[in-house]
Order: sequence, then structure tokens, then C-alpha cells
Amino acid sequence: MTTATSFWLGTSWKMTKTLGEAGAYADELRSAVEAGNVPPELRLFVLPATTSLATVHDRLDGSGVTLGAQNAHPGPDGAVTGEVSMSMVRDAGASLVEIGHAERRTLLGETDDMVADKVAAAVSAGLTPLVCVGETAAERARGETPGVLAHQVRAALGRLGRDRPSELMVAYEPHWAIGSEGRPATPTEVSEGLAVVRRALDEDLMGTPTSVLYGGSVHAGNAADLVTGLDVDGLFVGRAAWTAPGLLDLAHRCTDALRRRRPRRRTTPDLVSAIVRKDPR
Repeated sequence: MTTATSFWLGTSWKMTKTLGEAGAYADELRSAVEAGNVPPELRLFVLPATTSLATVHDRLDGSGVTLGAQNAHPGPDGAVTGEVSMSMVRDAGASLVEIGHAERRTLLGETDDMVADKVAAAVSAGLTPLVCVGETAAERARGETPGVLAHQVRAALGRLGRDRPSELMVAYEPHWAIGSEGRPATPTEVSEGLAVVRRALDEDLMGTPTSVLYGGSVHAGNAADLVTGLDVDGLFVGRAAWTAPGLLDLAHRCTDALRRRRPRRRTTPDLVSAIVRKDPR
């Protein structure tokens, strides 16, 4: 069941920020929250680098801003050099963990099996998984987007067994729309992708509160249109929110758009429904 009680807005800092820079960002964000400058309709989240997690947690603790990790290893604490476990990022203050980002899939070879292992491990550790799904430019050109997205969603949830998350977040991020060289997706392209994701979640994870987000070249110039024009429960932002003023500006733009947005029925085109039900992978 894809349901959301409020609107998520968050950012991954990726491989940026020293401890001092991370602390300054968190202090500025906390001051804005405490001054009442963050609208109550929004649930803000930030995903610092692992080195900054504890520092940012100390600055934001009790502010209402959700803290997440950009990645964690699915195995228990032990001899895996260079990795951090789910329990370690939780101990550092994270309650959310990003899994399966496009850059990890394409640059670091993260497979659907790895994503499934991480989702199951995150749930076992009491963390909320933020699962990223998206097609490459080549897959879109071949008309494979619906099948790719449905497969990624189902694969990510495939090892949960009886363990169900208390909450789940899924971000649709087309690989070709991410980063400084990304091409912003059209509303039609995004809507089709979101419909596939929602249908796969509705069929495979009924009863779990789930928020579906969109990420991919989100910035101040298009955030409001994405909120008003899409059936989306939040936005996942990159470099446009790498400063606290950038995130706060987006927060106000999103809130203004939410107050103008009309409730709408969630529909999935027949063609998309058929493809999702028959996953060709």
C-alpha cells in the first residue's frame, strides 16, 4: 500500500563536506527549524557522508529532521575491511539508510541481490530503507523502463520474508536524469515511472506504509511543478540542497506547491499494468 501522511524533502550530500562544513550546515538547518521557518507539512531528511553522521546527529538531535546514511553493509559487524554495518550507522544516529543508488549500481557494481540483502539487513536493524530504482538511458531507449523498474522493486523486497518494515521509502531516479550532466525528465516520463513503482509496491508490499519519492535533476526552478504535477510523496534532491539555504528554499517552494495541489486519483495505464504483472526479467 503506497500511502504517505506528509511530504518528504531531503538530500544526499554524497562525497562532500568536512566535519566542520557538515556541522555548520546542521546548525543552520536546526536554527531555521527552531525559528519556525520550516513548514509543518514537510518531513526533512539529510544523508551525510558516513564520517559526518555522528557530528550531524549531535547537531540535529531532537529537531525533527531525519538523519540517514548513504549506504551500509548487509552483514553483521566483523571482518569486512572498509565497510560499516547497519548497526554501526544506527549507533551513529541514523534512522534511515539509502540503498541501491544509481551511482552505486553503475560505478560500484551493486546488483539487485546486494540491494535485497541490504534492504533485509536494514529492516532487521530497525532502519527505514530508502530504496533507489531507475533505468539507464539505454534501457529507456529500448523501451524496457516498465520491466526494469518492476523488477528492481520486486528484487529489493524479495528477501524480507516475514520481516516487514514499519515504513518504506522508494525513490524513482532515472539514471540519465542524475548529476550535473543529467537531462531533466519530462512530466510524462516521470509519471510513467512512478506509476510502475506504485503498482509493483501495491502488489508486493500491501499493508506497509510506503512513500514514493522522485529524484533526478530536482532544483529550485522545477520543484514546484514536480509537486503539483506528479503523484509523488516527496522529492530527493542532490546538489541543489547541498547548502542549508538551498534546502530551505526548496522547502518553501514545495510547501507553496502542496497548498495549491489538488487531490487526484492514482491511475496506472493498462499497458503499464500488464507489463508490471508480467515481469519479463
